[in-house]
Amino acid sequence: MPRATAAAKAERTRKILSALKRVYPDAHCELHFSNPLQLLVATILSAQCTDKRVNLVTAELFKTYRRARDFAAAPPAKLEAAVKSTGFYRNKAKNIRACCGALAEKFAGEVPRTMDELHALAGVGRKTANVVLGNAFGLSVGVVVDTHVTRLSNRLGLAQGTDAVKLEQKLMKLVPPNDWTLFSHQLIWHGRRRCAARAPDCAHCEISKLCPQIGVGIHNQGTKEPR
Repeated sequence: MPRATAAAKAERTRKILSALKRVYPDAHCELHFSNPLQLLVATILSAQCTDKRVNLVTAELFKTYRRARDFAAAPPAKLEAAVKSTGFYRNKAKNIRACCGALAEKFAGEVPRTMDELHALAGVGRKTANVVLGNAFGLSVGVVVDTHVTRLSNRLGLAQGTDAVKLEQKLMKLVPPNDWTLFSHQLIWHGRRRCAARAPDCAHCEISKLCPQIGVGIHNQGTKEPR
């Protein structure tokens, strides 16, 4: 990439970050949790599911299962029934039991604080690990790349592609490390509150002047993206 283009992209990224901070100063993880274990379990359940649904499920789930060994010892059928409404429930229940079994056996029931240790647990990819590290421990190790972050990164022209690992590496080069966790939340909030996938509210978007609106088509409110 030519130097001028790289510099222009860096400056536009800086302006986008600044604008997002003004619009969403209180952006945060919308999964409900009171400790790292709860956040880990909730994030595993959030795959292909809304935070709202996960919060409804965990409100009851965390009353029954309080420690890693509680989840590990849960009868499979009972845990599956408890998380069924989050979708892919058999696989999620299996991963939660295996993950918590490893926590109980290798980490005295505590959630580890490193990417490598978390990533080695059942059902834990980089996204889940980044969520836990950034929000439970305040450690900015990477950028959480979910469907909202993927979509808006492409639409805003920050990073192109659909591979979450490659997108994360591109975003980590653009965004200052101290902003990685907050940036993820801000993009997610913007995706939920303003920049919907098929009907983005471009007319009222706070960062519309900085957005090339890639994939939107006609730049009007309510315009649907091509399937």
